[in-house]
Formats: sequence, C-alpha cells, structure tokens
Amino acid sequence: MAIQQDAVKAPSLFGNRFLQTILLSNVLLQIGIWVRNFSILLYVADKTNNDPYAISLISVVEFAPIFVFSFIGGTFADRWRPKRTMIWCDLLSSVSVFVVLMVIHFGSWQSVFLVTFISAILSQFSQPSGMRLFKQHVPEEQLQQGMALFQSLMAIFMVLGPMLGTFTYSTFGLETSIAVMGVAFLLSALTLAGLPRDKVEQRPAAVKGQFRKEFNEGFRYVWQSPVLRMLGAAFILAGLAVGLAQALGLFIVTERLGKSKEFLQYILMLNGAAMLIGGGIVAVFAKKVAPQLLLAFGMLVGAICTVVIGFSTNVPLTLVVQFVNGLVFPCIHIGISTMILKWSHESIVGRVNGVLNPMFIGMMVISMSFAGALKDEYSLVSIYTGAGILFLIGALSMIPIMSKKAPESSNGNQMAAVDMGSH
Repeated sequence: MAIQQDAVKAPSLFGNRFLQTILLSNVLLQIGIWVRNFSILLYVADKTNNDPYAISLISVVEFAPIFVFSFIGGTFADRWRPKRTMIWCDLLSSVSVFVVLMVIHFGSWQSVFLVTFISAILSQFSQPSGMRLFKQHVPEEQLQQGMALFQSLMAIFMVLGPMLGTFTYSTFGLETSIAVMGVAFLLSALTLAGLPRDKVEQRPAAVKGQFRKEFNEGFRYVWQSPVLRMLGAAFILAGLAVGLAQALGLFIVTERLGKSKEFLQYILMLNGAAMLIGGGIVAVFAKKVAPQLLLAFGMLVGAICTVVIGFSTNVPLTLVVQFVNGLVFPCIHIGISTMILKWSHESIVGRVNGVLNPMFIGMMVISMSFAGALKDEYSLVSIYTGAGILFLIGALSMIPIMSKKAPESSNGNQMAAVDMGSH
C-alpha cells in the first residue's frame, strides 16, 4: 500500500528537484564550454595566422583525454560519491582556468591549450557521475524524457553557443573570455551543492588489484549483455559515419552547393534549431517508444539524409534534408543514453559509460582523420554514400534486440552474474 502511495506522489519531470539542479548546472557549464571553444579557436587562429596544425591541435587536446581517461573516470565514478565528484571536478576546472589565465597574462599564450585539456580530463570523471545520479534520482519511466530535456539543452547551445563565444571574444578579448569560463564552472559547482546528499554505500576495503578488477568488470558487463554489446556496435558505426560527414561538411557547401565557406554556419544553426525541436518532440513521445526503436529510427533516417546530402547540388533541398537530419538526431542520442541507463546496474553505470563512450568518439576522430585522404581518392558523393551505409548497418544491428525489455530492478540479476564470474 505504501509503495502505491509513493508511486502516486512521484513528482513530475519538471518538478524533480534533482533535474532542475542538474539542468541549471549544465546551462552554466555549456556557457563556459562554448565561450572557451570559440575564444580559443579564434585566438589561436589570430596568433598563428590560421595555421591548420595549431587549429587541429585544439581538437586533439579536447578529444585525446576521452581515450585515456574515459575508462578510468568511469571506474572511479562508480567508486566515489557522485555529487562530491562532480562538485570537485567543477571546482578544480575553475581553479585550473584561473591559474592558466595568470600564465597567459604573463606571456605564454600556448598555455590556452591547457584550459581545454584539463577541463576535458575532469569531465571524464564528472560526466559518468552525473549518469549515476540520473539513475538514482529520476524514476525509470521518466529516464527517456529526462534525456530528451538534456538533448534539447545541448541543441539550444549548438545554436547560441557559437554566437555567444564569438561575441565574448570579439568584444572583451581572450582573458575576459577565459575568466567567464572559470566563473561559469565555479557557479556550476555552487549549484550542484544543492543536490540531495550522496547515499553512503558500504564498500569493501581497498585491496591490491581491486581497481583493475572493477575496471575489467565494466568491459565484461558490456560484453555479457546482448543489448549493450549491440549498442557498442551501433556506437562504432555511428561514430565513423558522423566523423566523415562532419569533417567534409565544408566541402559540401563549397563544392556541391557552390557557396562560400561562411554559408556553413547557417547550415549548423539550422541543424541546431532542428535538434532543439526534435528533442522536444521526443520528450513528448518518449514514454511510448522503446529506446532501441528510437535509435534504429534515428540511424535509418540519418542514413537516407546523409546520402541525399552527398548527391544534392540544390541549396533548398540540402537545407530541408539538413533540417530533417537535425530533427531525428536526438533519437540517436536519447536512445543510446536511455539504453545505457536502463540496462546498467546503478553500481556499474559509470564503467559502462566509460567503455561505450570512447567507441563513438574514437571512431569519429579516426574517420575525421582519414576524411581528407579519402576525399583525395573518392568523390564526395561516394564518401557520403559510404557514411549513409554505415548508418544503415547501425540501424539494422538493432533488429536482434528490438524486442528486449529492460530488466527489472536496474539489472540487478545481471550484475550478480558479472560478480560471480569475476571471482
């Protein structure tokens, strides 16, 4: 009887105190990140006279920590208290920003790369901790809607972020822009202090080899789950496809559409606006659609759109297809995030995220690296068709797990099986 009453009194998604706090924190982080990204990009371009190697180094310092620290960060996120971990990560990011700001002020402009590098490392500990808190504080039936809200927030900043970053740098300069980032991280940490207290969990005393055992458990857990294993395959295929399309987007504008490179910003803004609308639509229907179906639908439509964009030389057609592509992209992101949360036990969700996330980012960076060489050998039509086929295979990989239901009690049985297998 008490359980039924609790269910009736469960707060609405927007009335969820945890979600309100975490969204406000995320708004502050997004302001800091976008101001950082564009300020540093424009500053390095000014300092090096648009040197492509210096500019590409920004991407390297942003993505490299994901390979190195995602697995480690996910494992520690499962061991440490998540609220405390997130607050410390934001505080340390803020402190590092002000330290680097002093170094820049006294003459070493190259240290701007450190701002991105340190922030990217700390996010690998903070992000999986956020996933754990999401699992703890958002009811199961609201997980997909909660993820849709996050996707909508990301989309808003995809539209506003570049303008905000460019305006801050061009109006106030680099030092003020970096200070804005430091203040944003500090305010985020203060906001997170309002989260419910961490649950105190009894953990066995640390023994030699314990970290390696827990680290390996994350890989074994993903491998033993048919759903998470297929999700890993979809991650790899989507990463390869997205990397190719992103890296060569500029050439679609200049070669296929015959426009100047500045036209790309309008396509990106249109895409961001479409993602915002798409995230809102998914939030409304999220409860009624299985996340596997959501992911497969997003990848299938993405496949068609990618091929059409490669073939099109008509500006209105390309814009319409880009809009449709942005509209369905939240289905991919929300489907993936929901599946990780629903099929992972609370005690291992950080490690599952740490195993799967680098698969997408890694493949994206690899395909971005090869995109230039591929363009020398093949036409844009061929490359975009190939990317579309990768999306299609990713959608088809969902068919074997389409009828799978998320296990009750956060996959507790599967976690027990993994623990048994680890002894």
